[in-house]
Amino acid sequence: MILAGIEEYLKKIQPLIDREIEKVFPRKITKKWLEYALDKADFAYDEETMTKSAAEPIWELLDRGGKRLRPALAMLACEAVGGKKELALKIAPIVEIIHNGTLIEDDAEDCSETRRGKKCTHLLYGLDVAINDGAAMYFIPLTLLYKNPYKLKKKQISKIYDLYAQEMIRVSMGQAIDIWWHRGNKTEISEEEYLQMCVYKTGVLTRFSAKLGAILGNANEKQEKALGKFGETIGVAFQIQDDVLNLVGEEFQKGKGIGEDIHEGKRTIMVLHALKNSGQADGNRLIEILNSHPTEQAVINEAIGIIKKNGSIEYAKEKAKTLVKNAWKKLSPVLKESNAKKTLKEFADYLIERKI
Repeated sequence: MILAGIEEYLKKIQPLIDREIEKVFPRKITKKWLEYALDKADFAYDEETMTKSAAEPIWELLDRGGKRLRPALAMLACEAVGGKKELALKIAPIVEIIHNGTLIEDDAEDCSETRRGKKCTHLLYGLDVAINDGAAMYFIPLTLLYKNPYKLKKKQISKIYDLYAQEMIRVSMGQAIDIWWHRGNKTEISEEEYLQMCVYKTGVLTRFSAKLGAILGNANEKQEKALGKFGETIGVAFQIQDDVLNLVGEEFQKGKGIGEDIHEGKRTIMVLHALKNSGQADGNRLIEILNSHPTEQAVINEAIGIIKKNGSIEYAKEKAKTLVKNAWKKLSPVLKESNAKKTLKEFADYLIERKI
């Protein structure tokens, strides 16, 4: 019931979010938008080239879909502290544009082939275009702050700037750790280190979303802190479920690639659990497969088999559930009862129960 209800909610707000994203970054670059965002040209703008090299690749990815989970979280957080979800809807493109920028960068860095069932941006437009556009998406949403079209208070803008800066540093540090690990450059990785990597790599933008909503809703300090921690935790749980689905989720795999995490050599919580609990032969073989970045499905399936044999998939699922349960226990007391609070809880449960 939760799955169906949240999916219907996300389906309903997705076109609204996309409309707001287009206000921040249009499909066609015009002189009017350039002068608004960048100021008047000293010489002359080339709108056509900017459209071809930036707007078209970025919107090609955005138009593939995605559930717009992070803007939805910002809206729910804002409403749960008594704020107006309409304002959060207008500012929430910040996190969705950044998120999609991280996808472009991540795919290029991992040499991935597919994203949401199609060729990755770097394969369609070239590595140079993908790297530049992914980076640009980290900064484009700043127009919502320095132009301030929705008349946010100075205190709100200041807090969002600080949040924005910290989270962007954190996301890069998380990616740095992940890249180093899946190259096989560190052999002994603890579960605590893995979870902290997830906090920085994935928990960052859900934390950003929840705290953004809290700031926009004029939350008190306790509410803002608790919502941030809650957002961060469900982001980690989301990553764990993402990793599970990459290995066993049929519908998920159609869009990303069957066992792509094995091909990329990723040290997920399931890999760490399997290495800790398997015999020496299986452990050595799993490391060997991960370090070889296999493309043969039989070899990928062999690695998945070792992971399954050690109960590591069940362990990961239970870990995600426990994280969300504990995070909600800390958040619930600081929020008044409301439909938004109820939906926020269902949203968190959805992230670890989803099939895609």
